[in-house]
Amino acid sequence: MSAVGHCGDNAACEGFFGVLKRERTSRMRYPTLDSAKADLFDYIERFHNPRMRRRVARRDM
Repeated sequence: MSAVGHCGDNAACEGFFGVLKRERTSRMRYPTLDSAKADLFDYIERFHNPRMRRRVARRDM
């Protein structure tokens, strides 16, 4: 990456959290903090990570 404060520093992280908010948390109401944590863990492990692995695998070919 570049120097501290450059707009590209946090692009990947901001992109991930933008997708997370758009696809998951904005549509849900969580009764407890534990249910929110469980739902976010489920989203990341079962949906987001496998999708990213497929994207990286296609790029390597």
